[in-house]
Amino acid sequence: MQAPDHTAPQAPVGPTALAPDAAAPAPVTGVAAPVAHDAAVPENTALSIRGLRKSFDRTEVVHGISLDVPRGSFYGIVGPNGAGKTTTLSMATGLLRPDAGTAHVLGADMWQDPHTAKARLGVLADGLRTFDRLTGPELLTYVGLLRGMEADVVEERSASLLAALDLDGEDGKLVVDYSAGMTKKILLASALLHAPRLLVLDEPLEAVDPVSAQVIRTILTAYVDGGGTVVLSSHAMELVEGLCSHVAIIAEGRLMADGTLDEVRRGGSLVQTFIDLVGGGNVAEGSLSWLES
Repeated sequence: MQAPDHTAPQAPVGPTALAPDAAAPAPVTGVAAPVAHDAAVPENTALSIRGLRKSFDRTEVVHGISLDVPRGSFYGIVGPNGAGKTTTLSMATGLLRPDAGTAHVLGADMWQDPHTAKARLGVLADGLRTFDRLTGPELLTYVGLLRGMEADVVEERSASLLAALDLDGEDGKLVVDYSAGMTKKILLASALLHAPRLLVLDEPLEAVDPVSAQVIRTILTAYVDGGGTVVLSSHAMELVEGLCSHVAIIAEGRLMADGTLDEVRRGGSLVQTFIDLVGGGNVAEGSLSWLES
């Protein structure tokens, strides 16, 4: 792969500045000042991305997104399917090389100093392949030793995580035989094992039962209260409103709004702000009349 082209022309994006595009949704004005693609990385940020761009088959799907995630925040990223959320987070966490732009994890450049950046980071990525022919404890042992952790520390933390996530009764089952919810939980345990200061989670509660979901919320809330930072991508607006202190809305590969939760929802609900920005949600009168009795 070619290295990112940091000289490619980029336009600042955000709630008050978008590249002119007649097809782009209208941004929310007055939510927060846009972050320029060449702005310095503030010291108090856990994740800073600048001008991230990505194309597939010569079609650009992420158009120069820049934003700062404050340390100690619970930061939600929402957007419709195909908005570019997963692509943006994949570039920010080193899973996908950007065509242009940079990402810094607690001050470390993801693409210039990936070893340092990834040591500070825990990732639960949607659809990420794993070594699923191992049992849950074996997978955690592998992940911990790969990160250079001491064997006794790995064993102790693995036992705690498996118990907390209700996976300690599945010692003999291979991860490939886990349910979707169990797989999500063991991948979360893998992301937490080395006690990173930043967690980036893509749909962490998808396919998870209500009891386990509440446990995960409790774990993540305690993690943030202890000084960690969580970036969470989700389609569940209620989840984001209930957990997050900050939120960003991404649509059509552009950052439409970002700031504190109250700044973005502007006295209303996050769902309504999202619909106002992204559009849709209406069904033409009479279009489904054949469903009526």
